[in-house]
Amino acid sequence: MKKLPVLLLAAALVLPVLGGCGEPSTPPAPEQPSGYANPVYEPVFADPCVIAYEGKYYAYATEDYGEWKPSDDPLENVSDKKIVPILESEDLVHWYFKKAAFTDLKKPTWGTIGANLWAPDVVRIGDTFVMYYALSVWGDPDPGIGVATASHPLGPWTDHGKLFTSLEIGVNNSIDPCVFQGDDGKVYMIWGSFRGLYGVELTADGLALKDGLDAAKNAKTRVAGLDTSIAFNIGTYEAPYVIKKDGYYYLFVSSGSCCDGLRSTYHVRVARSKNPLGPYVGSDGRDMLDTGRGDIVVQGGNAFVGVGHNAVLQDANGDYYLLYHGFDTSKDGMYGNSNRRNLLLDKLEWKNGFPYVEGLTPTKEEQPLPAV
Repeated sequence: MKKLPVLLLAAALVLPVLGGCGEPSTPPAPEQPSGYANPVYEPVFADPCVIAYEGKYYAYATEDYGEWKPSDDPLENVSDKKIVPILESEDLVHWYFKKAAFTDLKKPTWGTIGANLWAPDVVRIGDTFVMYYALSVWGDPDPGIGVATASHPLGPWTDHGKLFTSLEIGVNNSIDPCVFQGDDGKVYMIWGSFRGLYGVELTADGLALKDGLDAAKNAKTRVAGLDTSIAFNIGTYEAPYVIKKDGYYYLFVSSGSCCDGLRSTYHVRVARSKNPLGPYVGSDGRDMLDTGRGDIVVQGGNAFVGVGHNAVLQDANGDYYLLYHGFDTSKDGMYGNSNRRNLLLDKLEWKNGFPYVEGLTPTKEEQPLPAV
């Protein structure tokens, strides 16, 4: 048998791995998405807050029931009730359930019998992640706010118990905590729901009221809404969230009915102040100490209604994004035992120093991906 020349043999060995026209047969890399569309998570993720850490984002929500979309490495049974569910994302758009911050065995019990954990707010103070949570039932006469800590956004979380209840601090409906650090280095909390939003200073580690409960009760400042003695009024505000930008503190609040399915009128307003505890004023110069104040950031539209209880964060380009919940008008307003409040994400635009979502309504069409 005649031997092939060395060059021909080498070519023969190469030919099987070549495709048509001499191109490699390796399959092309999957095409990366050029944009995203709301919702970014469904069916249920109510009252979200978010924190960035080591190249990832972690979102937290009110205790709820529902079928949770697991990650590729789920840490627990995703059919169980989630006591402060935690999602993880690398791009703010694709979110995966990781775990719950609490279990039934570790759930706080200092509140009203049957109370659930609502509206968590997670911040980083030093090297510690601090979670502030409301413990309440619907119509609770004495809800309150507690605090837990962890060394990583996924936990494990150590509960430190209550900071105060409504009766102890003298603020009706004491839920929806928001904690932030001022330019003065002090740690502040603003909280409340439709009975006035109030602010106090916390200790440097964020784990207690500065100078104790009695001092805080007397020192608290009303920053928005009607006085706590006024009857429940959805024309005032709840769900405060504060960011700092260009020398101002921006106070985002939600107003209207939050949880009435497709009839919900929830929406987001904003005002700003040079001081952590106000006065906060809108672009018209009026302060927030009454109903209907502040500038509209986003409200219900054709695609989503009942939109609100937001967090705010920046992408890698420094653009601001609003993360919030809302009801998809193409679907029923309920999901099992839960209001079907989807997770929404929209870029914030700025005009005359005040933020807003383009068109003042949630975006249903595809929009550019945030920078990561």
